[in-house]
Amino acid sequence: MPHATAAWLIENTGLTFPQIAEFCGLHMLEVQAIADETASTRYTPRDPVRAHELTQDEIRKGEANPDYALKIAKGNEPARRTKGPRYTPVSKRQDKPDGIAWILRNHPEISDGAIGRLIGTTRTTIAAIRDRSHWNISNITPKDPVTLGLCSQRELDSIVAKAAKKAGLEAPSDTRLDGARAALIEELRRERDDAHRLEGETQGEVADMPVPTPASSAVDLRAEADRLFER
Repeated sequence: MPHATAAWLIENTGLTFPQIAEFCGLHMLEVQAIADETASTRYTPRDPVRAHELTQDEIRKGEANPDYALKIAKGNEPARRTKGPRYTPVSKRQDKPDGIAWILRNHPEISDGAIGRLIGTTRTTIAAIRDRSHWNISNITPKDPVTLGLCSQRELDSIVAKAAKKAGLEAPSDTRLDGARAALIEELRRERDDAHRLEGETQGEVADMPVPTPASSAVDLRAEADRLFER
């Protein structure tokens, strides 16, 4: 909130307009407009000291030297959640039932506990959606939780694989790139053949040009294709 921060610095410090503009990332004319109360919007001052973005010592340095550039304070690193349910932004919480319904329909082998950890929901909600007793069941439409932004594709694939292994099922494999992989292998084979042909023509030994065995050539090409796909 740079404009609100600038408003506080104007009212509560002796910093120059250029110093405030540089610290807040604003043009000096914007700072001037806020000070003159000619800005199109009236901003409520925001205290950067209380927000741990600036210290009183830093402000005093700036007040003592008009050429001093204020430095933003490095706050403590926020504590990372390692246990407990996943946090979901408020804007996405209404999408949770759709994501749960999608998992229940497409991956019934996944346990309620795993769904709860993935989506950040309760077993009661999952059970209500499963037996269609949820209060908003008529408006719930199964949607991929990855598309909804409730989890990542890696996280979803991980719990699907674990659930399939526990249930003794064959984990689904992604075959969407099989066609592209085969085309890449064919292109690599064609490039290799052209290189051998060009080399043989350059040396005048086209007839005696050694040809790799099909088995070893296929293995090399497949390894090369795998390497390129992993980039």
